[in-house]
Amino acid sequence: MVPLVKEHGLNYLLAATILTGVFQVIFGVFKVAKVMKFIPRAVMIGFVNALAIMIFMAQVPHFIGISNMTYIFVAITLVILFVVPKFIKSIPSPLIAIVVLTAIAIYSGVELGTVGDLGAITQSLPAFFIPDVPFTFETLAIIFPYSFALAIVGLLESLLTASIVDDMTGTESDKNKESRGQGIANMITGFFGGMAGCAMIGQSVINVKSGRRGRLSTLVAGVFLMFLIIVLGDLVVQIPMPVLVGIMIMVSIGTFDWSSFTYLRKAPKSDAVVMLVSVGIVVATHDLSQGVIAGVILSALFFVAKTSKIQVTERKENQNMIFNVKGPLFFASVEGFVESFDFTLKNTNIIIDFSNTNVWDDSAVGAIDKVVIKFYENNNKVTIQGLNSSSKKLVERLAIYNDANAKLSTH
Repeated sequence: MVPLVKEHGLNYLLAATILTGVFQVIFGVFKVAKVMKFIPRAVMIGFVNALAIMIFMAQVPHFIGISNMTYIFVAITLVILFVVPKFIKSIPSPLIAIVVLTAIAIYSGVELGTVGDLGAITQSLPAFFIPDVPFTFETLAIIFPYSFALAIVGLLESLLTASIVDDMTGTESDKNKESRGQGIANMITGFFGGMAGCAMIGQSVINVKSGRRGRLSTLVAGVFLMFLIIVLGDLVVQIPMPVLVGIMIMVSIGTFDWSSFTYLRKAPKSDAVVMLVSVGIVVATHDLSQGVIAGVILSALFFVAKTSKIQVTERKENQNMIFNVKGPLFFASVEGFVESFDFTLKNTNIIIDFSNTNVWDDSAVGAIDKVVIKFYENNNKVTIQGLNSSSKKLVERLAIYNDANAKLSTH
């Protein structure tokens, strides 16, 4: 968002926010959540752990090297968050910590950093207005790439957050509805001076760990936030930062998947590498989307490497030389496929049996062409057999070897 505001001004960001919402509604209508099945578990674990690390790192500047009293308040907050839930479950322990420790800080007069030190709070609701930008294709060309990127990154983080909450609650959320709802919210936000947003993992985890499960908790969170700003703004600015730091440290501890250390020892090395790379990239770039995308790409590469192994065995039967192909035939395995044949054969009836394989793409058909043509050059007769229906259709449509010298069979 920063380059857009720097180059074109705030109004273009608000216009981009509205367009972001439009994209997200469209994604929801076309059920974009289906792409979640392409995100491996290793990437999900990496996302969660990176998020926990980032939440913790964000707290460090607010309590390291500040004062001894800051350390004391952080420690007391952690004790409250750990002990109180064992005795009181009806009231969230973070709320108890905030109220009690804020009151102590105010009445004792101890020197602590407060929310007000981070900035002023305007105690009023935002007003509706239409972004002051030209309604032209030139404006659309400026905001389009930003909006598209924001829509994808926002949904990616939100859908991953939804998956985490699903795992914590043992439920299944409607992620396409989440996409549409988030899009509508962003469209409205843009008309009230807000920038595009997405799911808040920290707030979501606190909400779920406090025992909240229904939609009412989400509504109350939004309504009470407005109440805090408009009515209790003068008190909010006095909340000690160490208390909020303690709460977020506990959130990071609860968010981190501690079983991932066992996972690193037991999981395949490729999955362990994917998880570590996802965490490393997120922590290094402070961009959750980059870590997830890198993890997905790396997983895909490892998957291709694992599945690209193809085996060709040969045997002589009567006057025929039979080659049995085993393993998937696609762009990554074609080289090994071609190299497995003995092209020194001459004047031989050759049968290539595909009963134990599947022809997946044009590269595979091209490799079959190459093998057949090489055998033709030494006056061999070639029969292709054992192709399943989908492979046969692909070969018939794309192969160039089909002439009087070759026979295509599905027997």
